[in-house]
Amino acid sequence: KYSAKVLALAPVQDLAVIKISGNNFKPVILGDSSGIQIGQTAIAIGNALGQFSNTVSVGVVSGLERTISASDQVGSFSETLEGIIQTDAAINSGNSGGPLLNLRGEVIGINTAMAQGAEGIGFALPINLAKKDIEQVVKTNKIVYPFLGVKYTSSDKGVVVQGVTAGSAAEKAGIKENDVIWSINGEKITITNSMTRIIQKYNAGDKVTLHISRADKEMDIDAILGERPV
Repeated sequence: KYSAKVLALAPVQDLAVIKISGNNFKPVILGDSSGIQIGQTAIAIGNALGQFSNTVSVGVVSGLERTISASDQVGSFSETLEGIIQTDAAINSGNSGGPLLNLRGEVIGINTAMAQGAEGIGFALPINLAKKDIEQVVKTNKIVYPFLGVKYTSSDKGVVVQGVTAGSAAEKAGIKENDVIWSINGEKITITNSMTRIIQKYNAGDKVTLHISRADKEMDIDAILGERPV
């Protein structure tokens, strides 16, 4: 057991960056989760049920780009996670935080949840999300989420703005209620490619171009992404 220092929290992604002190640690290799494919072998490691340390289970990547609602065991806290890896490698309580590996021993995900009432349906956060968080901590000592600042409902194509947060990037850019946002920097917003997921590819302070329609008139609007309130 080692004492750990929490460097930064990323509650929206159910992640924390922590640091331990010690010698002779051999770090794992962080892979590239953007290149994984359905059907490839996946290996999960963790402390199953909090009792069986270093448990290893093997399966395949069963699905990609899943969106799930995850909650703690008592149901007092829940969050929506997007872009999640689905695997049938056994993931039990106690596996959260353990690595999901490929056959080269590279970490492609972080085990995070399991489907209640089902067998062989586990979920892992893509490692590229964690890599981005780690890079931010190294550079700035904190994790910052980009923030546009609109409440919206999804439509067949794009999103319909239902409200704009005061002082946000959207308000400063002139986004108004009932605007329809079709794309961000040319990337189309769809049901499977949500606006939230697209925005998460950028950093606070980045300029993005929104293609919108307002009263049947199409236009491009530039916005400087702000920081999401934690």
